[in-house]
Amino acid sequence: MAEPRRVVLATTNPHKVEEFRAIYADLPVALVTPADLGLRVGVDETGATFEQNAILKALAFAEAAGLPALADDSGLEIDALGGEPGIYSARWAGEAMSYPERFRILFRRLADVPDDQRTARYRCAIALAEPRPRGLYQVVEGTLEGAITREPRGTGGFGYDPIFLVPPLARTVAELPPDEKHAISHRGRAARAAREPLLRLLARPAPSFPTTS
Repeated sequence: MAEPRRVVLATTNPHKVEEFRAIYADLPVALVTPADLGLRVGVDETGATFEQNAILKALAFAEAAGLPALADDSGLEIDALGGEPGIYSARWAGEAMSYPERFRILFRRLADVPDDQRTARYRCAIALAEPRPRGLYQVVEGTLEGAITREPRGTGGFGYDPIFLVPPLARTVAELPPDEKHAISHRGRAARAAREPLLRLLARPAPSFPTTS
């Protein structure tokens, strides 16, 4: 078996670390966190899209760690709210706001919206990058279509999972066991799309630098 190659996972979110390690458990990849490397990297997420923010994080962490990096940016888009919370999902209504309180705010704003118009989607962009001089390698995306419930359901997952209904399953994401969630989730789909690009990236020879005489 090939020796696992280290890849820095550009997040401080322990739930995302757990999910990515589970999804990539069969690959010869050792996903290390900034904490594992003793890194503290601040990235201003100034992008206007999930893709742009994922790229910003992947480039910053690849450079700081001196390793290939995988970064995701993801969130919830609710059609009746014009796509909110969108790229601001993790800090929507204030970074200190708890998710149960965010749910209550969303339910109030959607109170008069009929069930068939409460459509929403989870969206995830994953960027792969290397330290300079190579930089960005590839970006992939994954989505999960669903709807917003009228009350939280389930205790699994994290974030908005208790209010995100998957209509074909008649369950929220928080009601799914981890393996079933990974099979259909936006992050799971994006992560699977990134598998082959990640393996190709790790198979590339180290960049050569010109020598001086």
